[in-house]
Amino acid sequence: MIETAMRRAIAASAAARGTSSPNPPVGAVILDSDGLVVGVGHTQPPGGPHAEVTALRAAGAKALGGTAVVTLEPCNHTGRTGPCAQALIDAGVAAVHYGVDDPGPTAGGGAATLRAAGVDVTSGVLEAEVRRGPLRAWLCRHEYRRPFVTAKMAATLDGRIAAPDGTSQWITGPRSREHAHRERAAVDAIVVGTGTALSDDPSLTARRPDGSLYVHLPTRVVLGHREVPARARLRDGTSQFVQVDSHDPRAVFDALPDALHVLVEGGPSIIGAFLAADLVDELHVYLAPMILGAGAAAVDETSVSTLAQAHRFGRESVTELGDDVFVRLVRALD
Repeated sequence: MIETAMRRAIAASAAARGTSSPNPPVGAVILDSDGLVVGVGHTQPPGGPHAEVTALRAAGAKALGGTAVVTLEPCNHTGRTGPCAQALIDAGVAAVHYGVDDPGPTAGGGAATLRAAGVDVTSGVLEAEVRRGPLRAWLCRHEYRRPFVTAKMAATLDGRIAAPDGTSQWITGPRSREHAHRERAAVDAIVVGTGTALSDDPSLTARRPDGSLYVHLPTRVVLGHREVPARARLRDGTSQFVQVDSHDPRAVFDALPDALHVLVEGGPSIIGAFLAADLVDELHVYLAPMILGAGAAAVDETSVSTLAQAHRFGRESVTELGDDVFVRLVRALD
């Protein structure tokens, strides 16, 4: 029962991706005294209620004597909102089960506060699954003091992103593009280089199949020295635009101090630069069932000269998207 509720909490937390930053995207489920789900919630945008409070409001009086299942240890501090540990105590819950300890020195300690109030507390519930879920980017920032970085490629089976004459629309099909736009809507920022910005004039918005914009639009970032003209679609005011006058990928992080998750969309030189700097945590690879045999490659990374130096990733999931295949890979452990 608790594991089922935790998986529901993980699923609920996905709705907070991209909108909760710099707060963690947490999910919470409240069970009544009979074990029935009576409240589900996720972290709201900064200044709004946290996941536990959202779920408690949904549960109302049914939370009394019940159980809270939360992806992250309930917070123990007062910021723009009150401490979630105290909210759970005030609601009269009898037990709290959570996945991951809060690593922060300020917000941590909620478990001790709950236990001191007589609440039964269990930690580490489905911890591996929670760490692989929407909390992954926030945990990365705490561990490495930088955002979680995903590099996206849409390519042919032989790794080409454009034909020799430069044509590239569309290598992948509509379902892949729809999926990619959903991913854009769940990150804090999208990064491209000046080459892509000037040659393709992309909008880098997150759009639904009908052309309408998602509610959350990531910050659009261009890395490089050449100026992006005022008439460019990136500067149309739809969402925030930032130009980072550098070729150093780490300079992007300085320009995005609150970002948890950054998506690098290209071109091949920018993806290569992030790989060479050992800053890619995840790959999103959309493979189309075609072979070009020539044309632009998906990645331009010149520091690798032998197989032993290859950037290695582990397969996390494979999904069919129409005729295409989407492969999600994560940084391989040493």
